[in-house]
Amino acid sequence: MARAERSMVPSPPLPSIQTPLSHTLEAVIPVAMTFYTLTPALDFHRQKIMDFALHTASVNTLSWSPPETGCLLAAASSDGSISVLEFKDTVWDHKTFAAHPMGVNSVSWAPSLSPGSLMSANPSGTPQTPQRRLVSGGSDNLVKIWDWDVARGWTETLALQGHTDWVRDVAWSPTPLARSYIASASQDQTVRIWTSTDPGSTDPKAWQSTVLQFEAVCWRVSWSLTGNVLAVSGGDNRVSLWKERLGGGWEKFKVLEEGA
Repeated sequence: MARAERSMVPSPPLPSIQTPLSHTLEAVIPVAMTFYTLTPALDFHRQKIMDFALHTASVNTLSWSPPETGCLLAAASSDGSISVLEFKDTVWDHKTFAAHPMGVNSVSWAPSLSPGSLMSANPSGTPQTPQRRLVSGGSDNLVKIWDWDVARGWTETLALQGHTDWVRDVAWSPTPLARSYIASASQDQTVRIWTSTDPGSTDPKAWQSTVLQFEAVCWRVSWSLTGNVLAVSGGDNRVSLWKERLGGGWEKFKVLEEGA
């Protein structure tokens, strides 16, 4: 009954997501994903080129992987599963796995390189193999980290606890610096910023979280391209910008609202 009541809470509209190679992909309620391509004409009409019906409930969020990992697209669905589409050798393939039993609200890719790899020398000179790693947020109040293994497929590495209500959005910072950063936005009116120097660890203590408190539901979180500024949107019609202090902790340095 609780889930049925919560489903009445409206979610923000799902925008089209720009993809590599001038393609777009839309999350189409309830169950389909649709590819479009832009024609070279000046009017840029969209032409549908592919449909994927891999889910039995709404597709809530889409996320393209870093290009170093290949052409991969992850989709989060209210049916409790995540699907990962891969385009390789002119063929589309997909893997679908159970993630959050009450529904998956968001999914985001980790950087293709591990933390600190850009600042540490590789004695062998062999290029680091790009990693395939995801973070998801669900209606079970959990943030989960997933790793790809050729033999086992997508496996759950860790479940991060702390939120007391639905996790509406997750975002993995795109920069592979000394630490990994994950932001999660929740119905409990908080954003948690999770940090770790070992994101592949199965030990929950490997991740530390900082709680940002808000006065309304937190809908979306998004990192800047450099990974040092976090934008948060919420049910109070505002967007706030946050950055990490040199001495630790996070501070709000800008609020964007109508009329400001």
